[in-house]
Amino acid sequence: MGKKKKPAETASLFDEEQAAVAPAADKTEPAALPPEELPPLPAGVPGLPPDLDPSWLAALNPETRKPYWADLAKFVSEERKNFTVFPPAADVFNAFRYAPLDKLKVLLLGQDPYHGPGQAHGLCFSVRPGVALPPSLRNIYRELDTDLGIPPVKHGYLVSWAKQGVLMLNACLTVRRGAANSHAGKGWEKFTDAAIRAVNDQKRTIVFVLWGGYAQKKLPLIDPSRHVVVKSAHPSPFSEHNFFGTKPFSKINAALEAAGETPIDWRLPEKAEE
Repeated sequence: MGKKKKPAETASLFDEEQAAVAPAADKTEPAALPPEELPPLPAGVPGLPPDLDPSWLAALNPETRKPYWADLAKFVSEERKNFTVFPPAADVFNAFRYAPLDKLKVLLLGQDPYHGPGQAHGLCFSVRPGVALPPSLRNIYRELDTDLGIPPVKHGYLVSWAKQGVLMLNACLTVRRGAANSHAGKGWEKFTDAAIRAVNDQKRTIVFVLWGGYAQKKLPLIDPSRHVVVKSAHPSPFSEHNFFGTKPFSKINAALEAAGETPIDWRLPEKAEE
């Protein structure tokens, strides 16, 4: 399964200090696609981190040549200069690092990263070891116990799910500290919509998990004749009464087994280690 690789040490879209001028040779641009298929990056606009799996680089590199990407790069760079932005620069693309496109089984969609200190690390609903469980994650654990009889662990580090092929993707990949949805409408949604389309284009059956009205707005990007959609209310305390009892985890595994795939082991290790 996909293992997290060491973040790239080259400049990226999310570095605290962004170079004003592009280097003479673009060392960050991977060879996932033949050079003739992509125009060069505009001066000063970085590409995707080169340590992403080639399956994702091939699918998403074209997005970095679209006008919105340059605008997004400038916006995030300015935000990092003037505010605290989560997650840290090295963690922004972790969802893709842990779960390569060509090994995906499940796509779980969130809205934007947690905006409290130490929480966000690039996977929706997941928090770093040692961080208190957010309310939505507590409710996810409660439903997991009800659904599959898996008791909750004390941490909220969900990397073991991602490593089994669960793409834990937020629609926006960055957020300003203490300001939910502060990076919405700046271009991230175009990028993550492209990722959802790339998942939809996979020939094998993928299970799309859409919790809440925001996630369910992405339904037009999914072909239900080829894939399985598991949808319900969001696990937030505001809608938990409609989330409890929906049994998403058993539904996901039943769909995977019907497709001939190994189900997800939803048990988390008792001790979380990065």
